[in-house]
Amino acid sequence: MSLTERINDDIKTAMKAREKDKLAALRDVKSKLLLEATSGGDGNVDEATENKVVMKLYKQRMDTYDLYIKEGREDLAADEKFQADIIKAYMPEMMSEDEIRKVVAEKITAVGASGPQDIGKVMGPIMGQLNGKADGKLISSIVKEELNK
Repeated sequence: MSLTERINDDIKTAMKAREKDKLAALRDVKSKLLLEATSGGDGNVDEATENKVVMKLYKQRMDTYDLYIKEGREDLAADEKFQADIIKAYMPEMMSEDEIRKVVAEKITAVGASGPQDIGKVMGPIMGQLNGKADGKLISSIVKEELNK
């Protein structure tokens, strides 16, 4: 079952259960997936694109949540956190920090990077390799940390 089909089924379930907050998050994901499908031309979205859309929506919700917390708006922050948690259930399995460190160390050795000036040589291939499997901020911080050793 594709992600789009899962979301459609969960929307029906949420409608029957009258879970309006959950329904709002699911409808947002569905609308973004439909938008992506119609912009591509053939009306279909591959799994990588679905994962990319879901990860982007989750990141947006978490950034907004952090902003609301910083501004002291716990009421709005709670809504964003709830929706982010709903969206997180549809995200692909993410790599652990140790797995990322292993890939980063291998890539640094492979490209012969020797210091912080080589961050571009390392980040490009790693982002291509780990796209959709790990958070970009985490990858960046690990690469910087490893190159500064």
